[in-house]
Amino acid sequence: MPYKFTFDLSKVPRFFFTELATVSHQKGVHKAVFKTTHDLIVKFKIQEATGLNLADAMILLEDLVDLQAINLTERKRFLETERRVLFLPHCSRKFMDNRCKAIFEPSIPTYICDHCSDDCLVNKADAQARSKGYDVYIVPGGSCIPKILKNNNYQGVVGIACGEEMKMMSHLLPIINVRGQAIPLIKNGCANTVFNLETLDKVL
Repeated sequence: MPYKFTFDLSKVPRFFFTELATVSHQKGVHKAVFKTTHDLIVKFKIQEATGLNLADAMILLEDLVDLQAINLTERKRFLETERRVLFLPHCSRKFMDNRCKAIFEPSIPTYICDHCSDDCLVNKADAQARSKGYDVYIVPGGSCIPKILKNNNYQGVVGIACGEEMKMMSHLLPIINVRGQAIPLIKNGCANTVFNLETLDKVL
């Protein structure tokens, strides 16, 4: 389920995300994390940069802190996996109409990138992951992922989505003995969503 609000962190300084990773080390100290998250919102002017009210900004940042903490906890075990997969959100494609030449395969379900636009974020991520030996699925929603995982023998998963959907998936992966790494969107919505390619490269 996506957030009930839209956000765009692409204008937030990169140093903010470094600070966020640091905060995740304090994951067990809930009161400190809550205060530090609030302090980060003020320090980096998240409300001004995103237009979010304080409550929504707190939800967003707390989810990002949770995901960073999960990534740190799971990183060593993820690196020990061999068969890995990348799940990309179809809403990050450059075009959401017939200008996108990706073919939708409903039996899987996934879009298959045709590499039609050099400046398409999904095209770049698809090529990046495949060069590192990953299988890639461009999914229309998080509900498709359990079916794909069930039909394949993946040990490691990298997923890109909004923080709320990532948190839901993080509860499923340990149950099916799959190690995951999450890359949150820095701009959400129904189209033209954005994630960071440098972050993806480091995680892969």
